Amino acid sequence: MLPETMTCIEISTPGGPEVLKSVTRPLPVPKAGEVLIKVAAAGINRPDVLQRAGAYPAPPGASDLPGLEVAGVVAALGDGVASPALGSQVCALAPGGGYAEYCTVDARHCLALPKGYDMVRAAALPETFFTVWHNVVERGALKAGEKFLVHGGAGGIGTTAIQLAKALGAEVFATANGEAKCQACRDLGADVAIDYSTADFVEVIKERTKGKGVDVILDMVGGDYLARNIKSLAADGRMVSIAFLRGSSAELNLMPVMLKRLTLTGSTLRPQSNEAKARMAKGLAETVWPLLDQGTIAPLIHAVFPLAEAARAHALMESNAHVGKIVLQV
Repeated sequence: MLPETMTCIEISTPGGPEVLKSVTRPLPVPKAGEVLIKVAAAGINRPDVLQRAGAYPAPPGASDLPGLEVAGVVAALGDGVASPALGSQVCALAPGGGYAEYCTVDARHCLALPKGYDMVRAAALPETFFTVWHNVVERGALKAGEKFLVHGGAGGIGTTAIQLAKALGAEVFATANGEAKCQACRDLGADVAIDYSTADFVEVIKERTKGKGVDVILDMVGGDYLARNIKSLAADGRMVSIAFLRGSSAELNLMPVMLKRLTLTGSTLRPQSNEAKARMAKGLAETVWPLLDQGTIAPLIHAVFPLAEAARAHALMESNAHVGKIVLQV
């Protein structure tokens, strides 16, 4: 028997971590094609922080609660759902609502727990792996033997991107702040880790690639990094933007884009269609989940907080002191 209400974390008003408040709400009801998950753990991601600050509103029809990835047990099925089955242990990409005891998601966005995974480790997977898969593999078209650069290599996206790119056969470059974070990137498989506080990644890449540059860049910095990324790309290179920590505006000389036949693209995950996310889930299940099953790649978890301490977890994320993922345990 399902309860009528649940505990969840809502954004009481746009602001700092302290605006995250524990409240009681009615249990969400799965619509056709959805499942209700009894949440055991939920991952924290940078979009949650932006939403809390009032800079990233939930899309129409999505829960106003933060939380874009969960792991738990399927507790109820919406009309027309045959899989996953009632009682299945899953992790899932959510459009919102993950900071709660129960969450509804599209059934097609659920994935089985990799072999040997508990709920906390599984909750660290969906948002980052969907994002990296779509932007590095689908949009960036990274191939074995190519050179790949990810900025922010020690974060949740960065640690995932390093491992996946390496598993796909790429030579991996990563930037990070400080030697400790650079060493963490190397430990995950980065061939070259660049401390951006002491070195210019453009010059390091120029030297290490003998002036050729890298083939794919995953960028979440924006601002002045955009022009520097263009300098660092090889002929026919691809830059994929997924966030703009230094702003979304920059003055660019587009002549190198023409001369080197570059592709500049980008995406955000949350507003994409359910069909697009279902396609990504299928690609992950076929290509990436076997790597997780085998232990070839694995999420790096920095800290786990109780659901009630979501504000502390957000403060840690904003401090940038973490290496890997931050997870809430319900």
